[in-house]
Amino acid sequence: MTIQRQNYETLGLPVGPYTHAVRHGDTVYTSGFTAFGTNAQMSGAGEQTHAVLAQLTYLAAQYDKTLADLVKVTVFVTDAADIPAVRDALVAGYGSAVPASSLVMVSGLFAPELRVEIEAVLGL
Repeated sequence: MTIQRQNYETLGLPVGPYTHAVRHGDTVYTSGFTAFGTNAQMSGAGEQTHAVLAQLTYLAAQYDKTLADLVKVTVFVTDAADIPAVRDALVAGYGSAVPASSLVMVSGLFAPELRVEIEAVLGL
């Protein structure tokens, strides 16, 4: 199977050695997305989660899919106190199509104001 790597200028071109999305067969794997460069970058975890879901919505649309086609997500959170706000944002974003999910506590992300990072697997 051919592997296709794709970056999207709308999402901000990567400055490091990564690709926004890698398609392998009928599956798309995303890199981790944060609110970096969005209006939510300096906001709380709930707002940052909404910003990440907007990016994932855009990426899914590039494959004619929606968040309902998410198979698995991994959510990285820097503060346990943010978990309720992150969960509320995820519930609002997913609706009834809830993917498999892992939540991982981390000591920090690449910029100190970032509180949430999400990577996803999308079924095509």
